[in-house]
Amino acid sequence: MELTRHPGATQSVAPLLTYNPMRYFLGADLGATKTHTLIVDETGRAVGFGESGPGNHETVGYDGMFEAMHTGMECALKAAGLVKADIAGAGFGVAGFDWPSEYGVTAQTIDRLDLSAPYKFVNDAVPGLVAGSEEGWGVVAVSGTGSNCRGWDREHKREGRVTGHGVMMGEGAGASELIFRCMQIVGYSWTKRGPATRLADALIELVGAKDLEDLIRGYTMYDYQVGADAAPLVFRVAEEGDAVARELIRWAGCELGEMVNAVIRQLDFEDLAFDVVMTGSMFEGGRMLIEPMRDTVQALAPKARLVRLKVPPVLGAVMLGMEAGGNQVTRDIRDRMNETVMAVR
Repeated sequence: MELTRHPGATQSVAPLLTYNPMRYFLGADLGATKTHTLIVDETGRAVGFGESGPGNHETVGYDGMFEAMHTGMECALKAAGLVKADIAGAGFGVAGFDWPSEYGVTAQTIDRLDLSAPYKFVNDAVPGLVAGSEEGWGVVAVSGTGSNCRGWDREHKREGRVTGHGVMMGEGAGASELIFRCMQIVGYSWTKRGPATRLADALIELVGAKDLEDLIRGYTMYDYQVGADAAPLVFRVAEEGDAVARELIRWAGCELGEMVNAVIRQLDFEDLAFDVVMTGSMFEGGRMLIEPMRDTVQALAPKARLVRLKVPPVLGAVMLGMEAGGNQVTRDIRDRMNETVMAVR
């Protein structure tokens, strides 16, 4: 779901100008914990950056979303020595923008920034796809605290997606889903429904439980909290050779692959060569997670290429801003963004 807005305000240009001033473009990546805002010039050179608070309306409300955008924008403008009227196009990746019914209030919130430039806004998974894929289209798989998957065709006309609602909708596997299943498996080992696993000992030590029974009791009665931040423990136990932990990570990789495959089917990508961009902390687990994911995806789409996102997602938001402002995003522009963004952060 890519939506473009053209605010009613227009900029007048003096007819006697003998040169075209540099055009600038803004992008903002609104996340659950922080918001990044970046400004680049028409050549792709990064000129200003701002960081502000969380921008997901589901947790901070639409007023909080506006404050995050406004603060980040003002910081980036100040760093660049620019004013709002200098911005020729803007792009926003918005956490929590999941359904068409949210279009109106999201657009109204962005309109409060009082930009005169046209802008686009998308779900916050999409900028990672735009920035991380070779040609700005394909599929993006997000696996951090939670998980998500989105896809765009080459023309940015058709979108594929999953719900992004994790366990509720039977989708995995971010760290939260991994630990949810991990605790079930440890419970199976206690009831003898499943095999013993060193995951139990590691979790007992983590929470300070007396034994496995106390771990299960405390977890089910909410005395012990075991959340997404325990995911590295699963990878550590797997690396030490525990078969149950290794199978758990293989399951997570296959689940991520099945999410990608759902989007591939929606967009009819089965016979195409395209990038699957992987972003999120879970992918730091490396081959144990990525190989079963790759096997699952390439069984359906043999030409799919799995690639890690190596640049900040906010670059993708800026590229959407360039599209909104009618500035073609060339390979040279992409390269210049990648080369200069760290200098302004």
